[in-house]
Amino acid sequence: MTNRRPSGFTLIELVIFIIIVSVAVVGILSVMNTVVKSSADPMIRKQAAALADSILEEILLKPYTDPDATETGETGRDNYDDVDDFNGKTNALFTDLPSELSAYVINIAVASPAALNGVTMKKITVTVTNGADSISMVGYRASY
Repeated sequence: MTNRRPSGFTLIELVIFIIIVSVAVVGILSVMNTVVKSSADPMIRKQAAALADSILEEILLKPYTDPDATETGETGRDNYDDVDDFNGKTNALFTDLPSELSAYVINIAVASPAALNGVTMKKITVTVTNGADSISMVGYRASY
C-alpha cells in the first residue's frame, strides 16, 4: 500500500474560514454604514459656503458710505444703499431664498471703520450655520 495524503479541506478549516470572512464582512459593512450616514455633510458645508459667499458679494458691491446721507425709508434689501445697512441682519432679511435653504441661519456683522495697512476699511463678516456646521466669510470694504 502506498501512503497518500488526502486532498481538500477539513470541516474545522471550513468553519474557521467562514468565521474569519464573516468578521471581515461585518467590519467592512460597519465602515460603509458610517460613510453613508455622513455623506450629506460635505453638501451642507458647500451650500453654506455658497450662500455666505453670495451674501458677502452682494454686501461688498454696496458703497462704503451712505450716498444720500439718510437712513430713513431704507427697509428691505432693495433699498439698502451702503454696507452699514446690513449690520446685524439675519434670515428675516432674505425672504427670496428657496425653501430648501430654510434650515440655514444667517448672521451679518459690519464692524466700525478701522485702519488696515494705512487704509480705513469696514470688516464684513457673514456667518451661515446649519446644525453644528458653521461657515464664516470675511470681506473688507474700503472707501477708495
